[in-house]
This record gives sequence, structure tokens and C-alpha cells, in this order.
Amino acid sequence: MADVTAHRYTAELAGQIESKWQDKWEAENTFAADNPVGDLAGPLAKKDPYFLLDMFPYPSGKGLHVGHPLGYIATDVVARYQRMQGKNVLYTMGYDAFGLPAEQYAITTGQHPRITTEQNIANMNRQLRRIGLSHDKRRSFATTDSDYVKWTQWIFLKIFGSWYDPDADNREGTKGRARPIETLISQFEDGSRPTPDGRAWGELTKKEQADIIDSYRLAYVSYAPVNWCPGLGTVLANEEVTSEGRSERGNYPVFASKLRQWMMRITAYGDRLTKDLATIDWPDKVRAMQENWIGQSHGANVTFELSNAAGSEVSSLEVYTTRPDTLFGATFMVIAPEHPLLGDADPQNEDLHVPASWPEGTRQAWTGGAATPLEAVKAYRLQAAAKTTEERGDATEKTGVFTGIYAKNPVTGNDIPVFVADYVLWGYGTGAIMAVPAHDERDFAFAKKFDLDIVTTISPAEGFDASEAAWTGDGVLMNSANEALDLNGKNKQEAIKAMVAWLEQSGHGHAATTYRLRDWLFSRQRYWGEPFPVVYSEDGRVHALPEQMLPVTLPELEDFNPRVFDPNDSRSDPEPPLGRAKDWLSVRLDLGEGEQVYHRDSNTMPNWAGSCWYEIRYTDPNNAEEFVAPENEAYWMGPRSEGASGGTDLYVGGVEHAVLHLLYARFWHKVLFDLGYLSSSEPFHKLFNQGYVQAYAYTDSRGQYVPADEVEGDEQSGFTYKGEPVSQEYGKMGKSLKNIVTPDDMCSEYGADTFRLYEMSMGPLDMSRPWETRAVVGSQRFLQRLWRNVLDEETGELTVTDEELDRPTAKLLARTIADVTVEYDNMRINTAIAKMIVLNNHLTGQKRVSRKAIEPLVLMLSPVAPHIAEELWQMLGHEGSIARVPFPVVTDESLLEEDEVTCIVQIQGKVRERLSVSPSISAEDLQEAALATDAVKEALAGAEPRRVIVKAPKLVNVVLPK
Repeated sequence: MADVTAHRYTAELAGQIESKWQDKWEAENTFAADNPVGDLAGPLAKKDPYFLLDMFPYPSGKGLHVGHPLGYIATDVVARYQRMQGKNVLYTMGYDAFGLPAEQYAITTGQHPRITTEQNIANMNRQLRRIGLSHDKRRSFATTDSDYVKWTQWIFLKIFGSWYDPDADNREGTKGRARPIETLISQFEDGSRPTPDGRAWGELTKKEQADIIDSYRLAYVSYAPVNWCPGLGTVLANEEVTSEGRSERGNYPVFASKLRQWMMRITAYGDRLTKDLATIDWPDKVRAMQENWIGQSHGANVTFELSNAAGSEVSSLEVYTTRPDTLFGATFMVIAPEHPLLGDADPQNEDLHVPASWPEGTRQAWTGGAATPLEAVKAYRLQAAAKTTEERGDATEKTGVFTGIYAKNPVTGNDIPVFVADYVLWGYGTGAIMAVPAHDERDFAFAKKFDLDIVTTISPAEGFDASEAAWTGDGVLMNSANEALDLNGKNKQEAIKAMVAWLEQSGHGHAATTYRLRDWLFSRQRYWGEPFPVVYSEDGRVHALPEQMLPVTLPELEDFNPRVFDPNDSRSDPEPPLGRAKDWLSVRLDLGEGEQVYHRDSNTMPNWAGSCWYEIRYTDPNNAEEFVAPENEAYWMGPRSEGASGGTDLYVGGVEHAVLHLLYARFWHKVLFDLGYLSSSEPFHKLFNQGYVQAYAYTDSRGQYVPADEVEGDEQSGFTYKGEPVSQEYGKMGKSLKNIVTPDDMCSEYGADTFRLYEMSMGPLDMSRPWETRAVVGSQRFLQRLWRNVLDEETGELTVTDEELDRPTAKLLARTIADVTVEYDNMRINTAIAKMIVLNNHLTGQKRVSRKAIEPLVLMLSPVAPHIAEELWQMLGHEGSIARVPFPVVTDESLLEEDEVTCIVQIQGKVRERLSVSPSISAEDLQEAALATDAVKEALAGAEPRRVIVKAPKLVNVVLPK
């Protein structure tokens, strides 16, 4: 007996079809995108380009669960659709393989990170291939590839070799741009830019010259305030620390410390990074997050002269304030424990620049019970060093001590005490604040605790008790006048303007714009990262390695593990694993000053380095001579219209990268743009944030998670596991929650196309949605009905006809094509699928389906379910892949018109008649038809209407004469 199931569209048959087409696509390079020049050049580059990409993934050792491919499948749908629209589509996938995630996994498994990383990449490649993503695999790479490392290091050297000239015109038509460091050196050499101490450039030593130049570089080494995370054994950028003062990865406590680190001067670009958000098509939420993080604010820098800072080289304190109008109310100052006014940042250091004894009049509450300022400040700095960033920012407990130093308030002439307190952080602003306790809640609490003066300078609301709380609202100025300046009676804006003018005229300050954004901490005390392409001479100068010496590769280490400390050990210091590679660290070179021994940097770059520019390398991945050929970058990323910013056409990824990756990538891109290497001023023109696939998890009476796929029941009857009741919760997928579902599971049980179809039909792409395995069968049934509309499942023979379409089918097909095109254009894939289901159901009701209807449906569905579409297209007699077959279009526009619509006829706003009319009827004809109805004639009784309101084709309202 013949096997009557052989031609049924089952998971087994789907798997065979999918494997067949995946092999064919790979063998024929079906999804190759051509470049204008270079090794990937080809005729497709004559077409309009379309460049889309997913956010660079980490090659996770855990592999993918069904939530991960949501964005990947969506971009694949867009890529396939745009190819059918005649575009040359660049779509590929690489791997962000350096950094903490990969290294932490390697440490956990006890294997070298290169081994685990390559294994993870291979597994992820396999999973992505199985779901049918149409990547141009010739363009794929990992950040750990040596040729990619070379160009990452090359870009670093370009940034290191640049400075930001705020007065230079940039290519965006504004002021400020990166320029080669040689232009700065020339200014010092010819005297057009004076040296800090006024000496001629030629009189300075090489070390003195280097120190001056390094202070301008966009990449520089600094003894900087850092976020030290003992639990990870490394320092972290501000963006890698949560608002609770803990590490984003691992949730370890983070401490303020000072270390010699590489920094990126991203703050120089604060204004452009903010303004240029208006030139790109990003979600409002992400724009707001970047604007808030950059935190541009306008105010003034105010200088307070110091009267008794014993032994300190600091003779004044500069503070930035957004409220210079309240300067008359500044009754004390506060500096961070790490402030250089106090001397070396090491809390153990006893050589503090503070008076030997308490000044006369020092209040007991200020001293912390210590006999001298030295004892008080030393003890307090040790106490502050043991606190996490979270604890230091806690507003509920104010601690601090008087330094014994006084500063002169420039508008009152009063000497005000300078305190050290840990709620002020070095590295934020100037590390010093002027405290106005009458109008700041934090300063008010501090003043109350330490018995400090409180002077009200803004008139509070009637009945407000200024002795009990700070007045933070608006009001006119009071108690704010001296012989040269009178702010009394002025409002906030008037007072700020007058105060800034006085500060500038008197030399006590100036208007300033500042940013919440801090320079980017770029060093990591880990092994698995790009080595810095620099060396240090014995005098501490930094020397860039010549390009021919790139890439600098990592040495092999038997022990690559970082030294991880007690998470609460704030006084521990990082010990980079590369510090063990003694032979690698010392190198004999001749860099133009004779052969000598230099030392490499034992830190590595953060994983953000590689992900800052991968989209650029996608456009020219094999170029050994340049990081990208200008012709290829301009074709794929150049502005599509006059005045546009350029960048990728579409970038899809999670909103969690709104600050870190996106901000860093924009910064690197702008530096390269300023230096003339790129035609685009922004890396990503359009950004789309997909939602998340979430899942239900279940716990038993003990609170233990049970396997979600073995739970029975529903919300009405309740849920049980092996007959025992369980509780349902909703959230993310995870192995520990026992609710994980993998793409491999779904492809095996239903087929990749069914999995893709279900993921895309679950809801709007930008919304999160619950995973429900039992609902997947609906998507499978749709594909099975489509299959049966083409062939007989028992014989495998085609059942389609060449008959013309009846009018209802022709009209439904035309409307489906028009609607699906709009939905695909706007990434509303779920509604496009819904419209195709309606058409397929209509065809299923016919005795035999016409080729003229089924072929357009197969084409429309192919971006979502490409394997079955390819198979059906071949069965329908077509040769070659469906990938670049033009997307269906409506050639007869009349089919999009409704045959008749109902027009409501109102008299005085009340419905009195209904007419069946053509949807294309003119307003004049519709009015004539309405006036001819019996109801209107009777109401008018031979008179002329006062007014007739016509909204063709659906409404006529007749207004009767008075």
C-alpha cells in the first residue's frame, strides 16, 4: 500500500525541505551583496543599497533560546523583502567575542577563552543557519580575528593621534572637530599657541612636551578616578555601573578609587552627540536616554580663593553651578575625598595638604572628634574608601569633616569653611561644590548636622518655614547685594544673567556649559581583550607603535584568570593577568630615538572597542590595506539625501544598549568622520528596538521551579504539575526557571518556517510578548493549508489551475498585496501575516486554486517562511531561488476600489436615508443623489437647503432653511 502521508507537510518533511534549501543557498551564495570595489565587487552594486544589521551578539556558551532570534528573524524578513524590491541588501552577522562575557564563561568552564569563544560561535552559527537567516556569510567575522584586531588597534591610534579643536569648522557646518595631533604641535612650535608656563616649545624637554600634548589627546592616560570592582577584578566605566552603585555584570559592589588608566575624551563631543540626535530616526525613548546621560547643562564656573591651604599647590577651588544666582547664599564648600587639594589620592597617605591645627573658631561639630585636621581628614578618607558608590550617594546619612581650610565667597567676601564629604564624587564636575543650604535639600541636611550658616536668597512662599527645610521653588532674589551687584527683586533668569556678567567682569568666573557625561574609562584589568598598540619609555612617555607592527596579539598564558578579590575589599588593587607575561611586556625597539627597551601596557581594551565600528567593517571585511575602502563605505553608509547624516538604513536591537554601545559607537564614528575616513557622520540612521519574548514559569508549594512544559491546566481551572497545584509567574526565560525553549526544539518539533511564522505573528515587533508553545500549532496549520492549496497530499501532484480569477478573489488578492506591502514597509510583520492568512483561507474554500492567486501569495509569504516558499515556487514550475523575484504589485488599481459603499444621508444631523453609491462618486453627484431622495424632498417641501455638507462617498448632511 502506498504511503499516503509522504506528501503531507509535517515537521519531518519541513526539516527535509529546510535543510535542502539552506544547503542550496550556501552553495550558490544566494544572499551575497556586491561592493563597488574590492574583492566583493560585482554587478549588484549598480542597484540601490540597503544596509541593515542586528546588534552585535555575544557568542554565549548557553546558546540561543527562542527569545534571542526575535530580532534576527525580523531583520531577515526585512532583508528578504528588500531584495524582492530590487535592492542590493547587505545583511550579515558577526560576533562580539572579546570582553567580560566571554572571559567569565571561560573562567567558569576552566578553558582558554579562545577555545570556548570559537566553540560558542560555531554553535550559534549552527542555530542561526537552522532558522534560515539570509546572511552574506562572506562578511562575517569575530572581534577576536587578528585582522579585525589590527584595525581596531589602528582606529585607537588614530584617536590617540588626534585632539579636539573647538574653533575649527567641521563638515556638519558647526564648530569643533578632531584634528591630527601634528596640527597642535605645529601651533606650539610656531608660538601661535603658548605653552602653559610661557616658555618656548623648544626649551621644553621631551617629557614636558609629551605631557602637554597628552593633555589634549582624545585618547590619553590619566591618574583618574575610577569605579573599582573587586568582585570582577577590574575597573568599570560609569555606564557599566548601575544606579545602585553595583556592577552591571555580576551585581558586585563598586568603589571609588584612583588608578592610572586609559581614557577617551568623549566629553569633547558632548554638544555634537546631543545636537545630532535630531538628524537620525531613533525612538524618542532612546533619544531621551542619550540626552539625559550626556546631561548638557548651562551655568557658570565660579572661582573661590583659598586662604590657608597649607602645603597645597592648589590656591583656589573652581566649582560649576547651574544656579550662580544663589552665590550670596553659599555658606560652605564640600570637596570629594579624592580631591587633589588634599594631596595624593591614596587614603593611606599621611602627607595631606591641610593646616597643622584647627583654625580659631572651629566648631566642635566640624572636627569629627579629631585633635587636628590631619587626623580628621585621614580618618575620614579611609572611611570613605571603604564605601561603595551606592553608599556614598545615600542621601539619608550625611558624613564629613572640616579640612581646616577656608575659601572666600567672591560676592560676600566671607571666609567659608571647606569640608570633605563622600557624597561629592571626584570625577563628577570639578569634585567640589558650593553649598547653598537654604535652597538645596542635601546641603540643608548637611548644614543642620554640622551647625553651618543658612542664608535665604530666594523668597519662599508665604507661610514656608525656612528654618525647617530648604526652599527649592521659584521666587525673587533677596539678601543678594554688594557694592557692585544687586540681585534683589530679580527673577531667576535675570539674576543668573546679571551674576554671570559680574563674575566675568570681576575675574571670579565665567559662563560654562557642562555635561553629566564623563570621559570614557577605556582600560580593563583582564586578559581577554585587545592589547593597547603602544609602549612606554623609561621616562613614562607613551609611544604609538607603527602601523606595520599591528596587530599586537595576546601572549599565550597558562593562567589567564584575573585576580578576583573579596567583593567588599575596597583597598585591593587590580593586578592584570598580562602582568604575568614578563617576556611579552618588555620589548626592544627603535622608534626613532635609538634602540631601547620599552614596556607594553598590561591592561586591555574593553569589549566596547570592537563593537564600536563593526558595521563599518561589514562593508569591506577582507580589506588588508584599509579599514574600509572609501567607495564601499560611501555606497553602503553614505547619506541617502542632501544634508542627511548617513549610516545604516536599519539597526535592530534591544533598548538596553541605548547608552553604552550606541553612545560609544557614535563617538568613534564622529572622530573618524572628522579625520576624513568616513562620509557618514552617524553610524546608524534608523534604529528599531524589538520587544522581548517572555515566558511563564511555575513553582510548587516549596517555591521550587518545575518544568514548564510538563504543567497542565489553564487560568480558569488552575495549574498542576504531576497532579499537585503550582503557581504561575511571568518573566524571562532561564534554565534556573525551567521554562527555557530553544530554537532547536521548535525546529525539530514543527520546522523552522513554523517557528519563524509564530515568532513574527505573536504581536507587534516592538512589544514584549509571552511564549506559548501550544499556540505554535496555529502557525503550522496555516502552512499546511497553504501546502494543500498547491498539491495533493496523497499523490504529490499539483492541483493549481491557470484559470482567471473571479472578481471577489481578484479584489481580495489586490487588497492583500497592497496591505502586505505597507505592513512590510513599516515592520508590522504580524499584521502582514494576518492579511495573508485571510487570503489563504479564502483560497482554501475554493475547489481548485488558480496559479494567479497562489503564486503572489507564495511570494508575499517568502520573507517570513522562506523554505516552504522556495519549495512551492519550484513545484509551481519556476527555476532558481525566489530570493530576488520581484515582490507582487497591483497592476489594476480598480481592483482596490470597493464595488459599492453606503452613504449616510442626514437631515439636521439625524440619519434619514442610506444610499448605495460608487466609492469614486464625485461630491457634486453625491449631493444631487441625496437631494433627490424622498426623505430630503419631503423635509425641504420645495425650499432650497440652507447648506449641504458633503463628505464623499460616505456622508451628506442637509441643513434646512430657517
